[in-house]
Amino acid sequence: MKCPMIPPDETERLQALAAYGLGLDRPLPALEPVVQIAARMFNMPVAAINMIGSDHVFFAASTGVGNVDMRRDVSFCAHAINQTNVMVVPDSHLDERFHDNPLVLGPANLRFYAGVPLISPDGHALGALCVIDGQPREFSGEDCERLRELAKMAVDRLELRRLEISTEQSRQPFEEFARNSPTAVVWFDAHRNIVTWNQAAAALHGYRLDEGEGLLVDQLIPEREHPIFHQLVAQAVTTGTFDGISMPEATHGLRKDGSEFELGLSLFCWQEHGQLIFNAHLQDITAKRREEAELHRLATTDLLTGLANRGRFYREVEQALVAAKPIAVLMLDLDGFKDVNDTLGHAVGDSILREIAHRLEHALAGSGLAARIGGDEFALLLHELKDPAEAQAVAQALIEALVDAIVIDHHEIRITASCGVAIAPQHAQEALELIGNADLALFHAKRLGGAQSYVFVQALRMEAVARHLYGLELHRAVHDGEFVLFYQPQIRLSDGLLAGAEALIRWRHPERGLLSPAAFLPALENGPLAATVGNWVLDEACAQVAQWRRQGLADFRMGVNLFGAQFRVDDLAKTVISMLERHGLPPSALELEITENIVLEHDELALESIRRLREVGVGIAFDDFGTGYASLSLLKHYPLSRIKIDRSFVQGMLESQQDKAVVNAVIDMANAFSLDTIAEGIETAEQQKALLEIGCSEGQGYLFSRPLSAIQFADMFGLDHYLSRRA
Repeated sequence: MKCPMIPPDETERLQALAAYGLGLDRPLPALEPVVQIAARMFNMPVAAINMIGSDHVFFAASTGVGNVDMRRDVSFCAHAINQTNVMVVPDSHLDERFHDNPLVLGPANLRFYAGVPLISPDGHALGALCVIDGQPREFSGEDCERLRELAKMAVDRLELRRLEISTEQSRQPFEEFARNSPTAVVWFDAHRNIVTWNQAAAALHGYRLDEGEGLLVDQLIPEREHPIFHQLVAQAVTTGTFDGISMPEATHGLRKDGSEFELGLSLFCWQEHGQLIFNAHLQDITAKRREEAELHRLATTDLLTGLANRGRFYREVEQALVAAKPIAVLMLDLDGFKDVNDTLGHAVGDSILREIAHRLEHALAGSGLAARIGGDEFALLLHELKDPAEAQAVAQALIEALVDAIVIDHHEIRITASCGVAIAPQHAQEALELIGNADLALFHAKRLGGAQSYVFVQALRMEAVARHLYGLELHRAVHDGEFVLFYQPQIRLSDGLLAGAEALIRWRHPERGLLSPAAFLPALENGPLAATVGNWVLDEACAQVAQWRRQGLADFRMGVNLFGAQFRVDDLAKTVISMLERHGLPPSALELEITENIVLEHDELALESIRRLREVGVGIAFDDFGTGYASLSLLKHYPLSRIKIDRSFVQGMLESQQDKAVVNAVIDMANAFSLDTIAEGIETAEQQKALLEIGCSEGQGYLFSRPLSAIQFADMFGLDHYLSRRA
């Protein structure tokens, strides 16, 4: 344990502390509201104003404190007075100064501490205002600033105590300490007659200094507050002190002209010549309250939309759950908003967000709380709603309220939204979990295509946990080399000869065996490892095709699927060209397969990289053709070499005229653009024959082979025999 350092001004510091007349049996009731506010503000079980004596410490005020060791040597506050800023100990078990402190190891169980020194007007550290918890906590910079503000309040009340003690001891005339004081001070007697006041008090209430004599203190406050004030004075007359008497939280002052202002009031009294004399310190706190209200508004409001912000929304949800009230949380996200921002600019985007906020508030009609969580994501809290079907109906109504066109700067914009719904207490009884569950439902609603709502089910949480676990395992898989490539042959339909292969990734999991892409590819594609794994696939596939070409397959071609992330990281064209050179391959040995989603999400980046690769001779195949919306336009803009006909059309073409028509149309378009075609998912000889008859040049599928390891691929096709056939 590290004992606190003794300050260099210790003698003067103790003299200054003595001037406040405090001690173990003499706390200061005026400080009790300060510690109570601190405990509530930071949600702490313990708050205290701890004064540091010569060898012991004592509480001037406290809440939640039990029997504790009051030796200075073990006091956290004795350390805090040696600092100028807030001393924060997030976890005492991890702090070398305190990990073996009796307050940490003993019944007090002090784990978290934050304390700010209380400095007297002449610069001496008297003690500290602190908040304490039995659990480790975080304490932000904003929290530190709020604690410092409370410390200023405590110092003001301590200074009033010092003035009171000084007055009792010296019995100086009023004029000697108050006449030129900037603090408004009024002396009055037990009958509430003003004995005298200073210029600051007279000006505060709109009077001349000489008008104070003969006035009642009652004339300085509104008539509606007279009964409370009379009761305070009567209690002080009975007890001889204001200590322990609770002051009203809201008080108003009255000016001579009848106008009112918010009044800060502190009352003291003492005996003088056998009579009780009262002292009131007054302050106009109207501006301070207005500033506090504005700071509160700024701290709880989204400045762009005027809705509640994330922090306020989380607190409101938490309060509703603590009160055991049934509530629904709706998470709402705008579909395609990024495209609006990118095409029309952020100013238009901001106007849309403000209009969406207005519509949400109008739709709620005061029945709940609407908040902007960030970006284009909103959240809604609905009270007294416990039926999932009813909550989803509200969600659908909100979605429909957003579909009407928004006109901004002559642009007519239509926005759709997706919404996730979670109910308490059915789906969760804790704020973060409930909001997280609504977020999972939102994610699922967007996966379903957007513009709809979805109510949370437990399976979504299980899927999220599985995704998280896969994410952790994927890092290990990359590090330990658990990924392998399989190769599916691509066959020339006219003569059945091998034309190439498509490289397909598999995961050789140490516990679950060989996993197909469906088990892990979504997590991989959307995670941070996509580009790394994608580049590994490219390099491994190039190495394999180089080996097979050296064995004599001079025209053999390798198809490799790209991840979208590979267009965002580094220079894809440069990476591919470098790999080809390193493995001694001509560009025609490689065919990169892209999907519509990739080119749409990375339009300019993708187009530039693909053009450069195509210019040097790398093949570019459009995968899953016919399943998206923009396929035709992409044929015009992207320099493709081949179209891959999706398996869903191939497998239905013999039974469905629509599927057959699609296959015919794709082949006709490919011919028009001078592109080769390859059909996926061929499983029967009849499908092969039909495709050949309508002009499809190549195919792949289970009719020819499932994906094979490199060794299986070589064995199955008997490379030596295959070479002799080609010769």
